[in-house]
Amino acid sequence: MIALVDCNNFFCSCERVFNPALQGKPIVVLSNNDGCIISRSEEAKALGIPMGAPLHEQQEVIRKHDVQVFSSNYTLYGDMSARVMSILREEVTTIEVYSIDEAFLKLTGNFDEEMARALRAKILQWTGIPVCIGIGSTKLLAKIANRHAKKNKTLTGGVFDLASYWDPEGILADTPTDGLWGVGKNLAQRLKGMDITTALGFQQADPAAIRTSMGVVGERMLRELNGISCLELEEVPPDRKGVMASRSFGSPVETLEELEEALANHVARASEKIRRYGLLATRLEVFIKTNRFRKDDPQYSRGIAITLDRPTNGTAELMAVARELLQRIYRPGYRYKKTGVQLVHLVDEDAYQPGLFDAPKANRIDLDKIIDEINRRLGDPKNPVITRASQGTQRSGSGGKGWQMKAERHSPHYTTDWNQLPEAKNSVI
Repeated sequence: MIALVDCNNFFCSCERVFNPALQGKPIVVLSNNDGCIISRSEEAKALGIPMGAPLHEQQEVIRKHDVQVFSSNYTLYGDMSARVMSILREEVTTIEVYSIDEAFLKLTGNFDEEMARALRAKILQWTGIPVCIGIGSTKLLAKIANRHAKKNKTLTGGVFDLASYWDPEGILADTPTDGLWGVGKNLAQRLKGMDITTALGFQQADPAAIRTSMGVVGERMLRELNGISCLELEEVPPDRKGVMASRSFGSPVETLEELEEALANHVARASEKIRRYGLLATRLEVFIKTNRFRKDDPQYSRGIAITLDRPTNGTAELMAVARELLQRIYRPGYRYKKTGVQLVHLVDEDAYQPGLFDAPKANRIDLDKIIDEINRRLGDPKNPVITRASQGTQRSGSGGKGWQMKAERHSPHYTTDWNQLPEAKNSVI
């Protein structure tokens, strides 16, 4: 059996953990640069605020109903996610962390709905994060069970075991095909053309017709719906093919110097990521672009790539190459909205065969990894303690840099910054 543990309205729930006054109030969390709504509490959903809506389009509703608005605090969300996942690892031996707020668990024979409820209560007590748990014989059926648990929390208590339910076909009949995991709009339309509009109809479809229309992917889904597991749990994440670091600017940038500073910060972040996974980049790509939504501004968008002389994850080396590429494609007279870097064609650091004239690894002091460790212990990815001069001297979040991302409604880093730890105060009545 498989269980899917899904954190409820995760970003909003994280904001509530350290601010109990938010309980019962409508909350929304915004995307980068405070642009669009990417997480909503149940109260915000009840007000009709749609997912992905631009913030400026919802101002009237926000003012009328006193909706609490927060900038994305990914440092907090990532730490809270790690805490939830650590609890899950204590309960089972096999886990696939599917996303920041979801994980599949491979259950032992004695794990039942009562144990799932105890696990849900434990996560809530230890982290303050509410979750829903769906149980099924395959990953797809566990997804359907989780969907039912979440949509009917009053009846299910946030936990639902599809396999032990008296009418599993009724649940499948109430699940539209566009609500199935892996079925997008195009696939849903293709199924509709075959008179398949529910998960039950999909389950009872002719395998040959599904294979002809949807190929191997459709046949796997059909088997999963019929209790035949085709999607194994991935305990080890698949090898990364590339890493991108990019952010839209808080305000338009025109000078090459500001673009270089922003790009240097992106390179530092991307190189830290590939070092964390023990990888080397063999190719580097840089791009810049203006804001295509500003029709009155002249438009310019350009990217450039280069294959490196030797694979590397060194920040200084990658910064030098990225800066040279940026200088080639920069054109004055434009108001730039975004720049970024992508490290691709990644190879395993331990498996790479160095060149004849490369310095022996044992004779090099790996300064980058020393800096990474200091930053992990004393800072956070968005505000490292040690940076290069090319990244600028202005600390992230303290203002003054046009390229820095907008985050005007940012909550504190309650769990990762000593200076922002929550304080418990004794109030005398």
